[in-house]
Amino acid sequence: MRLFDGVLGGLVGAGINSAIQGYIQQQGGLGAVVQKFEKQGMGGLVQSWIGTGSNQAVSAEQLQQVLGADLVQQLSAKLGIPAPDLLGKLAQVLPDAIDKMTPQGVIPKS
Repeated sequence: MRLFDGVLGGLVGAGINSAIQGYIQQQGGLGAVVQKFEKQGMGGLVQSWIGTGSNQAVSAEQLQQVLGADLVQQLSAKLGIPAPDLLGKLAQVLPDAIDKMTPQGVIPKS
């Protein structure tokens, strides 16, 4: 069972990474995503991911607020996992993903 969980987790993880990349592209690039967080009052949070210091954690509820219910449901259906699980996984990987996209603390030009 442990092997199966690892394989399934890897597939879901790959799907999450693909979903993150797709979301960023759909929004018009990383700068546009950052603006969405800022508009929701989470500028300091997202800036911690971009900067060279430690990344602040994001909650599933905060992601729901930024992404919106419709997008969360679309991603949930596409990946075949319940929305709460999707948000939990995104909360785990999104800060690190954005951090890796901005290694010098600068948002790359689209």
